Amino acid sequence: MTQSDPNHAKRRWRLALGRYSERQLGGLSGQEARTDRALDYLYGREYDRRGLHRPSGPGSLDPTQMKALDWLGEARKLFPQSVFEVMQDHALDRYGLTDLLTDPKTLDSLEPNQELLKTLLSFHGRASPDMKEKLRQVAEAVIQDVMRRLRTDIQRAFSGRRNPFKRSHIASAANFDWRGTLRRNLKNYNPETGRIIADDLRFVSRERRRLPWSVILCVDQSGSMTDSIIHSAVMAAILSGLPGVKVSMVLFDTSIIDVTDKLTDPLETLLSVQLGGGTNIGRAVEYCERFVDTPERTVFVLISDFAEGASPRRLYQSIARMNEAKVRLIGLSALDDLGDPYLDKQIAGRLAGLGMHVGAMTPDRLAIWLAEVMR
Repeated sequence: MTQSDPNHAKRRWRLALGRYSERQLGGLSGQEARTDRALDYLYGREYDRRGLHRPSGPGSLDPTQMKALDWLGEARKLFPQSVFEVMQDHALDRYGLTDLLTDPKTLDSLEPNQELLKTLLSFHGRASPDMKEKLRQVAEAVIQDVMRRLRTDIQRAFSGRRNPFKRSHIASAANFDWRGTLRRNLKNYNPETGRIIADDLRFVSRERRRLPWSVILCVDQSGSMTDSIIHSAVMAAILSGLPGVKVSMVLFDTSIIDVTDKLTDPLETLLSVQLGGGTNIGRAVEYCERFVDTPERTVFVLISDFAEGASPRRLYQSIARMNEAKVRLIGLSALDDLGDPYLDKQIAGRLAGLGMHVGAMTPDRLAIWLAEVMR
């Protein structure tokens, strides 16, 4: 919907007035139709209050408990975080959708997944005790799934470099030496079939690296960063279990939550999250400087969309100090639902100019990148 579109104002009014104006202003399609359904699901309750019957039609969202949860996920995707927070408050306070927070049975038929966990994290501070226990069950299931997917990648990334000159008796795909195997079995080439029968498989060993490193994770906890927080909590738990790696972790918006003492339990880390609020990156980065003991063996990872709410001067000064002290600096951008990065390019560019390696990647790639930085 753009200003150059001649029907722009008409469709804006259609969204504002709701489905009762469809006869006069026409219907909607695509994302506008999704937006209309999400708005109608919540604000159409005003008609209910006045004794008016809301017509239902194809694609309507009936006000059931299951649909309420569907609506939460849909609204989060369709509206900016600030708008979603207002709608969320209206759902609870104005329209009394407290069943979302008081009845654990609402979630019983849903399979735990990351989207559900993201939604519940935004409510856990206002949930009933029973619902909080259900949240813990959902979070445990999701965390274990993410842990399974990330642990192998992280451990492989940090397991050491392959040594092609040292043989190993440990047969694994990661250690398979296909070049050496090919050379050793050329004598078994069968010209009739054009194949080599490999009866002598070769594997290389890995030189385990000593890892006297400190890793500092500084994670933006604004609502748009929920996926990053989940993966960061899991990654911190895995990294803290590696020998010789000391991990510190801070969550921030305009306030700072130091969760370093909770890293062995990703669930406790996530339950410390207070989604929402503004963003003061500089204050958080400055706080993280206290964890730097040996700068040359410290990696500082800032996970954020770099949309600084305060003056960026404090942020720049802190990054410049750490760069001068030889701290390895990594900036990781947020990713949207399509896997595309979204970030404040001006601030990210300035940080890159101050010595920070800025990128956007999935958590498994971050593990590989982090291991490369620490070589």
